[in-house]
Amino acid sequence: MKELKHYDAGTYDVIVVGAGHAGVEAALASSRMGMKTLMLTMSLDSIVALSCNPNIGGTGKGHLVREIDALGGEMAVNIDKTFIQSRMLNTSKGPAVHSLRVQADKKAYHREMKKVLENEPNLTLRQGEVIDILIEDNRVQGVITRTGAKYKSKAIVLATGTYLKGRVFIGEVNYSSGPDGMFPSNILSDSLKEKGFKLRRMKTGTPARVHKDSIDYSKMEIQPGDKEIIPFSFLNMGKKFDIEQVPCYLTYTTEETHEIIRQNLHRSPMYSGDIEGVGPRYCPSIEDKVVRFSDKKKHQIFLEPEGLTTKEIYVQGASSTLPEEVQLEMYRKIIGLENVQFMRTAYGIEYDSIDSTILKRNLEHKEIKNLFFAGQINGSSGYEEAAAQGLIAGINAVQNIKGKEPFILDRSEAYIGVLIDDLVTKGTEEPYRMMTSRAEYRLTLRQDNADLRLTKKGYELGLVTEERYRLALKKEKAVNEELRRLKEVKVNPTEENNRILEELGTSAIKSPTTIYELIKRPELDYEMLHVLDPMRVELLREIRIQVEIQIKYEGYIKKQMIQIEQFKKLENKKLDPDMDYGEIKGISNEAIQKLNKIKPDSVGQASRISGVSPSDINVLLIYLEQKRRKELNR
Repeated sequence: MKELKHYDAGTYDVIVVGAGHAGVEAALASSRMGMKTLMLTMSLDSIVALSCNPNIGGTGKGHLVREIDALGGEMAVNIDKTFIQSRMLNTSKGPAVHSLRVQADKKAYHREMKKVLENEPNLTLRQGEVIDILIEDNRVQGVITRTGAKYKSKAIVLATGTYLKGRVFIGEVNYSSGPDGMFPSNILSDSLKEKGFKLRRMKTGTPARVHKDSIDYSKMEIQPGDKEIIPFSFLNMGKKFDIEQVPCYLTYTTEETHEIIRQNLHRSPMYSGDIEGVGPRYCPSIEDKVVRFSDKKKHQIFLEPEGLTTKEIYVQGASSTLPEEVQLEMYRKIIGLENVQFMRTAYGIEYDSIDSTILKRNLEHKEIKNLFFAGQINGSSGYEEAAAQGLIAGINAVQNIKGKEPFILDRSEAYIGVLIDDLVTKGTEEPYRMMTSRAEYRLTLRQDNADLRLTKKGYELGLVTEERYRLALKKEKAVNEELRRLKEVKVNPTEENNRILEELGTSAIKSPTTIYELIKRPELDYEMLHVLDPMRVELLREIRIQVEIQIKYEGYIKKQMIQIEQFKKLENKKLDPDMDYGEIKGISNEAIQKLNKIKPDSVGQASRISGVSPSDINVLLIYLEQKRRKELNR
């Protein structure tokens, strides 16, 4: 094999490797913050490919999308242009877990995002396979492509998704491949190993795509979109969406489905041992569900359209690595799929990822300056988790180049903070998925207030436009003014007013009471009380929601704010990254090992490391206090 000649292909401030959801947000953040940015992808046709489910958002994930949007990212704006169905999940529960989930037209989603990238002034798109990262003196210098192009840069973001040494599994058949029939990235994986990176295998999978006309929808339950469409982007709040939504359908597996799976488990590479990687716990294959929940006689299956210009239907809940003929037999025992025709076979894909604990909280490698990682290469799963990391990696690549402080969101500020803190502090042995239960302060980290929490931060970074910032300030002002007004509007205990209150299902009042206090009653809400509030001005739905939540949950929110203050105290106790914890007497051997590996930024982060006990933290706090006093006495 001839030695490849390199040629100088140009110099950039930031190079982003990969054009999935992480790569796109990283490249847009970098270029919009004024950096000359190059995005390299193995295929321009795979930009933000929705290789798995054709939807954006969902429980926990919807919070991430709103936060990306509040910081000036593109995911929410793009899905608002290309959705075909919209539903707000968990509306029967409290506002902390309300999550928007929308079906995407996957081709339109790709097309619109590619258009945005192509028109970004500081951004260059280039199709090319990166095979090596150039590093000198523990600092990145650039990349080499398979065709010999040498691109120089000050910072690099690796966002390779599931392409690194990608391998597809379908029963006994397996072959080298990226997702959706794309080429894998084998050489880059090898070059990273040569540089000392310890890579490990992870696995994900996707169900079959079936032909719309081969489905008997009459046997299924229709799942229409919400009558009132709520957009993802805060820029579109109040906008009316005049689209005809496409329905999804709910059906179920049967005992026959399960029996076919059980009879053929030995042919699944997940059970035969062919697959080394660990699969996602919270998105199991249909084989896993049948084995793990053997007492269940049926499992939910959702039929989701992949777009307006295709008859491909995504079979949500039936991902599989069984042989193709077994898949077809098993699918045809699902209610309504008796005559189903496959268009794409379900498959599992195994790929290389890093141990995310080698990263700082700004997603930069701890030892290699200006080398950032984002997305599934860090062990996460999902488009939304990837996009969130990409945004933060892109921002911090710019912050480093400009010599500014890293941009870090902590666990009390954003779901993005929870996601990254979990990855870099605890690591993950399986594809990490964001869920509302992971956030300790979820009552204050709601999806509806992401703009109020984060837009100012994005504006200060130079990523949020003046228009977006003004909208957030306008919303904040309107909410505060309405809260003040409601505290002043009094309802007198007249016979007429008490009659109205009783008709609304609540008890009468005996003394003048404000609308603010009445809204606190569980059986009443902001909308119901308009009959007792003649001076009320019609406000946007988003403002009304904010007002009602802040009133109804005022006591709980105050308690959570006190908890956040306590959390901040430990987060603000900073630790020296070069500290040798073996020199501190009283800390357990396990804690010393973990602390020296993770190198936490703060006592707060140290307390979240597995293997570091509360007593270890107490020893650390005593040590820091003694050190502080010694320095004061010098």
